[in-house]
Amino acid sequence: MGKAMSRTFLSALGCLVCLGWNQSSLAAVPEIKVASVHFPPYVFEDEPGRGLLPQLLEGLNRQQRDYRFVARSTSLARRFGDLRDGQIDLAVFENPDWGWQGIAAARLEMGLEDAELFVAQAKPGRDQRFFQPLKGKRLALFKGYHYGFSGFANDPSLLRQHYNAELTYSHDSILGLVLRGRADIGLLTRSWLKERQLREPILQEQLLVGEQVDQTYRHYMLLRPQASITPDQLQALLEQMRHRGELQRIFEPYGVRVKPYVADR
Repeated sequence: MGKAMSRTFLSALGCLVCLGWNQSSLAAVPEIKVASVHFPPYVFEDEPGRGLLPQLLEGLNRQQRDYRFVARSTSLARRFGDLRDGQIDLAVFENPDWGWQGIAAARLEMGLEDAELFVAQAKPGRDQRFFQPLKGKRLALFKGYHYGFSGFANDPSLLRQHYNAELTYSHDSILGLVLRGRADIGLLTRSWLKERQLREPILQEQLLVGEQVDQTYRHYMLLRPQASITPDQLQALLEQMRHRGELQRIFEPYGVRVKPYVADR
């Protein structure tokens, strides 16, 4: 074999070795499977790369190489079962009032706050008094969500019977019902409404937003005990993002309040 050919062969062999090493190293990095539940603007089911969750996971992956955070699609109804069964390791943007008190998982506060807002169609003479009382009003709600006004009960029959509720599977439907006059009051997540108003500023004129919110909630993470990452390691990664201003950059444009530190640790 000639010298030139030998050099070419050795160079190619070296590239293959490096490629194999990189691939094996990547494969060796533990995956943290994160629940991806349709919850605009956090997760958009029909646009996997859009939303606050993909930005959060990108930030977590960018700042370290010991773990790889990946989104795994699930649903509101399945997510806790998937966590128990190991289909997912981590559920994010959760709240104790949403039914996970009995789940065997580490609870970590994210230091993020969102809210559910009452909205109605803006009309001459209509003011904040329109939102009280709710009794006798037609409500538009997101099926499966837990609302403060109902004591966080989310049984469809109860909501229809006691609150004259029409249940939908999207915030867009709730907004449409309100704007078309088919519902008197709708419940919208503050972050979703903020994102929509950024795209459609006219909504600020079309909607009357209640000053009194249905609920303000702190977001939590639920980490499966068998996950490759420990609660302290996960919390430390999140706090690094907070310290560098990454959480503020991702969440504050959408009305999600970022606390300067996490007290519940």
